Amino acid sequence: MKTKIFLILIFCLNILNTNAQKFAYVDTEYILNKIPEFKQAQDKLDDFSQDWQEEIEAKYAEVERMYRAYQQDQVLLTDDMKIKREEAIINKENEAKNLQQKYFGPEGSLYSKRQELIRPIQDKIFDAIQTLAENNKYQVVFDSSSDLIMLYKNENLDKSDQVLKLMGY
Repeated sequence: MKTKIFLILIFCLNILNTNAQKFAYVDTEYILNKIPEFKQAQDKLDDFSQDWQEEIEAKYAEVERMYRAYQQDQVLLTDDMKIKREEAIINKENEAKNLQQKYFGPEGSLYSKRQELIRPIQDKIFDAIQTLAENNKYQVVFDSSSDLIMLYKNENLDKSDQVLKLMGY
C-alpha cells in the first residue's frame, strides 16, 4: 500500500515538473554596451547628428541675422521691400524647419541611419536570445532594460552573459 501511494506521489510530482514554465530575462542595454560594433555605430550616429545639428543651427543663425537686419532697416524700407524681406525671412526659416524634419523627423535621415547601423546588431541579439530560449526550453524571456516593470528578479535567471557568449563576445 505504501509503495502504491509513493509511486502515485512521484508520478504526480513528475507531471507538475514537466508542465512548469521556465522563465528568464536578459538586459539588452547591458548586452549592447558589451558589443564593440554597437559603440562604433553609436559614435557614427552621434557624428552624423552633430553635423546635421550644426547645419540646422547655421540656418537658424542666418534667419536671426536676416531678422535683425530687417528690424534695423525697417524704417527706411518701402512697403513692397518690407514684404519681400519678410517673405525671404519666412522662406529661410521654413528651409531650416524642413531641414530639421529631413534629418531628425520620424522618417528622417537619423532614423534611417539608426536602422542601417543598429538594426543588424539588434537582430543578432534577438537570434541569440531565440537560440538560448529554444536550447533551454524557456517559454518566456523578458527584457529587464525595457519599460516592463520587474518588481523582483533573481540573478540566476539573468541570461545576458549567455546571450553574449552565443554571439561570440
